[in-house]
Amino acid sequence: MVDHVDGDKVNQVVDWGKGVIASTDASGTGRDLGPATTSGGEPVGAAVAAPGSTPGQGPGHGPGGGPAGTPGYELPLLLFGGFRTLIDRLHTRLAAEGHPELRPAHGFAMQAIGGRGATASEIGRHLGVSKQAAGKTVDRLLALGYADRADDPADARRKLVHLTPRGHEALARSAAIFDELRAEWVAALGADRVRDIETSLRNVVPAETAFRLDATSWLGAP
Repeated sequence: MVDHVDGDKVNQVVDWGKGVIASTDASGTGRDLGPATTSGGEPVGAAVAAPGSTPGQGPGHGPGGGPAGTPGYELPLLLFGGFRTLIDRLHTRLAAEGHPELRPAHGFAMQAIGGRGATASEIGRHLGVSKQAAGKTVDRLLALGYADRADDPADARRKLVHLTPRGHEALARSAAIFDELRAEWVAALGADRVRDIETSLRNVVPAETAFRLDATSWLGAP
């Protein structure tokens, strides 16, 4: 989880075995922020540990170390962790294949542009940001060679943003890499379990939410 300490962005992780919050600042240097406590001053482990857990095992684990009344907050964190792991590995591979400057926000923007092109306003609506914010992302894509801007043949007052061949290639490689990453999950978990995960998520995630492109603006909202 990202937090701010003394104006620096840090990644905070609770060490359940020690009851301590450790952090990494922007330079990658680890810092011990002291005992993990609630707003009332109680140790975090004691505050959130599920019934049946024992010290040092972390919340939601019984004597055997397995889930036993897992606390609800773990579900969104694990889902987000899975999402971030896949996205980070995607961009590691894209960087190795000649796309080192692409960022997750660029991928969402290129999806919003699509195969037919879009105006800055349309891109902004898809991303959940203002036209001006979308314009800055588009400018970056133009500078990197992933998109270009031209007059709309149907309305000279409008400017359409289109993906360049490099932009299409980046999206095609992203799709192929996601297939490879899914195959790695299948190898680790088994095909049936991965299909069960996907089916279960489709059953609980509203259809209108499943493939939205405004994740970055939602995460950045105050």
